[in-house]
This record gives sequence, structure tokens and C-alpha cells, in this order.
Amino acid sequence: GVTHGPLIHDRAVSKVQAHVDDAVSQGGKVLVGGQKMPDLGANFFQPTVIRDMTDDMKLAHEETFGPVAGLFPFATEAEVVKLANAAEVGLAGYFFSKDVQRCYRVAEALEVGMVGVNTGLISDPAAPFGGVKHSGFGREGSSLGVEEYQITKMITLGGMSQPLQGS
Repeated sequence: GVTHGPLIHDRAVSKVQAHVDDAVSQGGKVLVGGQKMPDLGANFFQPTVIRDMTDDMKLAHEETFGPVAGLFPFATEAEVVKLANAAEVGLAGYFFSKDVQRCYRVAEALEVGMVGVNTGLISDPAAPFGGVKHSGFGREGSSLGVEEYQITKMITLGGMSQPLQGS
């Protein structure tokens, strides 16, 4: 029955609280959660959903690394992809759709290292993990992650028409 655990340290809890407070101060409305959970421990924060988000809020531009989901209103695919791609970070993006063509269009257009379509669970040891922009460079995990520890060298030799020495 457990779905969420503590954040990594008190600074992470403070950052989550700051992002929630910033959203609320700029017109965001907390639908659920939004509070620390000291009765469970110092590093617990309620899973939180905030509506009426705008691109001026910290949640739109900074990685929160906490249980907060901001709901941003939009009218078109292009509008929401532009909003998502405006962030300087790009670890992962998630969206839900029943339209298979939309799934491919939006997933390809998102500037993130990983995309979850119709799921929030995208990490797997067999899959490459990593982001783009300020969220990192390269991948870890999977057979692709091994490439980060390899050095590829290409050697081209000319003048190979000579006979063996001593022949």
C-alpha cells in the first residue's frame, strides 16, 4: 500500500515547499496535498496537485524532484509542447493520450531525455536513463549506458600497398 517515500534531505523538502508556495502566490490552486508531513518524518511531503499553473512559476522552469504535479491549461499540442520545451531542464516528460498519432507527434517534439506516454513509470534497468539541456548529458543503464565508459577510436591507414619487410 506504500506509493511514496521521503525526499532525500531537508533541502529537497524546502525546495518542494518553495515551489508550492511560489505557485500559490501567483494564483495556482492546490487541489490536493501541499503540506509537509512531519508526523511521518522530517523529509515527507504530501503528493500535491496544483491547477491554474503559468509559465512564470518555478514549477515551469526548475526541476522540483518532489511529489508535485502542476496542471497547465493549454488549447493546442503546439502550445503545450512550446511551454514544456521552454524549460532549461529536460530529464523526462509525461503525457496521456488515446490518439496514437498524437503520442508520436508529441513524444518526438518534447525536448527531454525520456518520455512516458500513458504511464508515470518509465525507469527500468534495461532502458537508458538520462536527460538533455541542464538535466544532463549522456545516458546510464542499459547497453547504451556502457558507451559512456568506452572510447571509440577510428584509425585510417594509407600507403598500404608496400610489400612486407624482408620479403
